[in-house]
Amino acid sequence: MLSRLMGIDYGFKNIGIAMSDVTHTVASPFSIIENLSFKKNALRILKIAEENDVSLIVLGLPVNMNGSFGEMTKIVYKFIKVINSSSYIRVETIDERLTTMQAEKMLINEANISRRKRKYVKDKIAAALILQTYLDIHVTV
Repeated sequence: MLSRLMGIDYGFKNIGIAMSDVTHTVASPFSIIENLSFKKNALRILKIAEENDVSLIVLGLPVNMNGSFGEMTKIVYKFIKVINSSSYIRVETIDERLTTMQAEKMLINEANISRRKRKYVKDKIAAALILQTYLDIHVTV
């Protein structure tokens, strides 16, 4: 059976989730879950991963514009530890600088979506951008 890859945009309020196709070519927005706690988030994400035959989770790593790591980077690494202690699914990170801003821009300029609706989709679009970047760099046809 072919597996999928999952992309995650980990935020303070919400966690955006994206999923690849089975050929690991295209990333698509999947869902958004509310950020509750490391353990609850990990369990929900791992359940989604299991239901969708996910073999790899790609987490966006929030890197400051100057390349340094901030508080959110530490939070993402703590979350990775929780996932790793709860599952066999491999986790990798990728620099996510500007993905949420890029998602917001796309929704404004290309989709012309209202501010109220944007807040419900931008996180999963950011997750898709994170995953697509990973696919473009790591997956060879």
